[in-house]
Amino acid sequence: MGKLFLVPTPIGNLEDMTIRGIRILKEADVILAEDTRTSAKLLAHFEIRNKLVSHHKFNEHKTVEMIARQIEDGKNVALISDAGTPGISDPGFLLVRTCLEKDIEVECLPGATALIPALVNSGFPTDRFTFEGFLPQKKGRQKKIRELVTETRTMIFYESPYRLIKSLEQFAEFMGPDRKASVSRELSKFFEENRRGTLAELIEYFSSKTIKGEIVIVLEGFCENIEKEDEK
Repeated sequence: MGKLFLVPTPIGNLEDMTIRGIRILKEADVILAEDTRTSAKLLAHFEIRNKLVSHHKFNEHKTVEMIARQIEDGKNVALISDAGTPGISDPGFLLVRTCLEKDIEVECLPGATALIPALVNSGFPTDRFTFEGFLPQKKGRQKKIRELVTETRTMIFYESPYRLIKSLEQFAEFMGPDRKASVSRELSKFFEENRRGTLAELIEYFSSKTIKGEIVIVLEGFCENIEKEDEK
């Protein structure tokens, strides 16, 4: 029986690709890629010429059983996403679950992901945090934000540059304009930016800019006043 490898790829800077990751991709019988056009550039850079197969959220339900059979037949399969670690706001969960249900060995390599650098850069507590991924674009968006108003842990969100202002404004509406946050964009790239401040300050700053690149928002957790009247 073969094996499924989950191989993180750089979120921007190609130097973040690990030596082990390159070896696994070169040795794999098949490489599953979210977007073969994007991944082909990465593989060409590292002179990796293995078979590249499309595996994304629109076809993964139909292909996981076929892929699992290939692994059972002895093929080693590597899964990559466009950037970062597969399965983190990217395809991967369904394939991993299917393989585990069939007693197929799964190995996830450590490597690049956007949420951890953004969290550490934020200056907010890192001992307890919640990763919320992308907010719903339409239905359920405000409901989700309301549920997080009293969340005490540091919160991490992925967002597109086109919805950044909308997200900051909605956070400010439900959590207050003085709630502190950090916005990271273009992590590991030449124009990396980490901007910190209150939600009101961040809205003002980014409203005056042309926003580009992938975004990570880190939001301060709710801090409740625990003083009691009988302690006065």
